[in-house]
Amino acid sequence: MSVLEFIISGMLAAATPFLLAALGELVVERSGVLNLGVEGMMALGAAIAFITVHMGAGHLTGFILGAIGGAALSLIFAVLVLWLRANQVAAGLAIGILGLGLAALVGKPYESMTITGLKPIAIPGLSDIPVVGGIFSQDIVVWLALVATFAIWWMFRATRLGLLIRAVGENPHAAHAIGTRVLALRLAAIAFGGAMAGIAGAYASTVYTPMWADGIIAGRGWIALALVVFGTWMTGRVFLGACLFGALSLAELTGQAVGWQLPSQLLASLPYLVTIVVLGVISSNRNRMRLNSVASLGEPFER
Repeated sequence: MSVLEFIISGMLAAATPFLLAALGELVVERSGVLNLGVEGMMALGAAIAFITVHMGAGHLTGFILGAIGGAALSLIFAVLVLWLRANQVAAGLAIGILGLGLAALVGKPYESMTITGLKPIAIPGLSDIPVVGGIFSQDIVVWLALVATFAIWWMFRATRLGLLIRAVGENPHAAHAIGTRVLALRLAAIAFGGAMAGIAGAYASTVYTPMWADGIIAGRGWIALALVVFGTWMTGRVFLGACLFGALSLAELTGQAVGWQLPSQLLASLPYLVTIVVLGVISSNRNRMRLNSVASLGEPFER
């Protein structure tokens, strides 16, 4: 397998944890709420899913329980910011730290243990294409992540629910005036974002790297947060950004394959360095940021 084929075939699998968590956070932020606890929700979902699969319950049960774990943690955040009107940045950071701590606690007995991942599903004919054929041989979660990307894009573009979420994010008081239940809609969006983060963590620990180690999420939650800004709150751009960071996350393995004489730590940090550069470039264009940004993002709603 050539280096190019390795990157192309592994790109979607590497991008899936970023994509799932970023799609959930996209819905949350479109509703006007900023949740910085994605990293902790991913970690808790990863721990719960790994323990579930390790005990023999199966990957589907692991993903369901991982989603429930992430959603439960997000509901604590929702109570703090929606009804107690706590600062969203501080509450998100606190919930993220809580999730990391809980994941480390429950996962401690399973440190360095491994499980069996999911087998890839190949699309006949397409998976045999030279160089790019690896893209069409992925596990079921990757295919479902692509379906979720299209579904969320369609929701925001052509459904009443998507219109309501966008309206609440832009002007919650105007949305409330026409009868929209702003807090209920934001609660649902936060729970969905937490569930998606839990699923993203479950994929990372049971499929992409089927083992448990403290810190297995390794900053993916923060990159997912950055992807929403990177994609200027647009679903298609978030998907492209996830693919880019998925390819960059393979830099360390690629460097070893081609014999690059670079420190492995530098190659492993490449996605985070690119995140800083990209965010700096995007933030410098205020007109682009203002065009697609959510007007009420981070602002509490009071009736």
